[in-house]
Amino acid sequence: MNGVIVIDKPEDWTSHDVVAKMRRIARTKKVGHLGTLDPIATGVLPLVIERATRLAQFYTRSDKVYEGVVRFGWSTASYDRAGEPTSEKLEVTITAEQLEAALAPFRGEFAQRPPAVSAKKVDGKRSYDLAREGKAVELEPVVIQVYELTVLALAGHEATLRVHCSGGTYMRSIAHDVGQLLGCGAHLTALRRISSGEFTLAHSRTLQQLEDLAQDDRLAEAMIPAADLLPAFPNVFVDDVTVGHIRNGRNFPASPFRAGPPSKFVKAVSRAGELIAIGEVVLPNLYHPVVVI
Repeated sequence: MNGVIVIDKPEDWTSHDVVAKMRRIARTKKVGHLGTLDPIATGVLPLVIERATRLAQFYTRSDKVYEGVVRFGWSTASYDRAGEPTSEKLEVTITAEQLEAALAPFRGEFAQRPPAVSAKKVDGKRSYDLAREGKAVELEPVVIQVYELTVLALAGHEATLRVHCSGGTYMRSIAHDVGQLLGCGAHLTALRRISSGEFTLAHSRTLQQLEDLAQDDRLAEAMIPAADLLPAFPNVFVDDVTVGHIRNGRNFPASPFRAGPPSKFVKAVSRAGELIAIGEVVLPNLYHPVVVI
C-alpha cells in the first residue's frame, strides 16, 4: 500500500477532513495530501499513502488545472462565496471584450498576493486564523505562472474560467483581482480541480467508492503504485545487491547507455518493479539516494 490514491474531493470538506477519512478507510496514520483544496472546491486531491508520503517533497510546485465560476458584482473577505461581502453588492453585466481585457494581465508570469484567508503562515500562525481574529493580514506577493486562462462561458454577471497554472496559484485571488480591475468586485462561487501534476479526474475515486473497495478488501485497486509516480524521473533498474547498498545510503550507478538526456533525479526500481529510492546525481551516471522508500 505504498503509493497514491486520488480522491474526487466533495464540496464542503476540507483537505484535512479527507485525509482523516482516508486514514480510517486505509487503516493507517501515514496519509498526506499533495496540495490543499478549499472547502468549496471539488476535484482532484492526490493522497500519498504509507512510505510514499516521503515523495511529497517532489510535488510542491506541480502544475494544476482548474475550472471555476466567478461572480461579478461584489468582493468578499475570503475571495470566494464563503466570505463576508467587502463591497457594495451591484448588479452588473460584463461583456466579453471587458472580460478579455481584464484577464490579459493574469496570463504568463506575475506576482500574485495570496488571500488573507489562506493556509499561509505568518510568524508561525495560519493566515486564516489571524484573519478570523480580526487582525490585519497582508501576505507578500508570490511569483506564479499562468499558462492558460480561458473563458469557457459568460452570462451577464457570471463567467466560467479554465486556468492552467503553476503550484501556489490561488484561483480566488485571480477572481478577486479581476473584479478589482473591472471596478465592480468579484469572488469565486465554484471551483473544480481537473488535474494536479500527473493526476487527473480519470484517476480519481469518490470516498464512497473507496469505502466499498475497502469493505471488499480491494482498496489496492485504487492505488497508483509508488514505482509509477513521478514519471518525469527515469527508471534505473537495480539488482538485489544494489538494493541493499541503497538501503544503507550508498551511491548507485546508472547505465551510461540509457536513452534520453541526463537527469538530476532518477527512480531506483528493483527487478520486481518496486520503487526503492529516488536518486540525485552526484557524478555522471552515479546517483545518491536522497529518499529511500
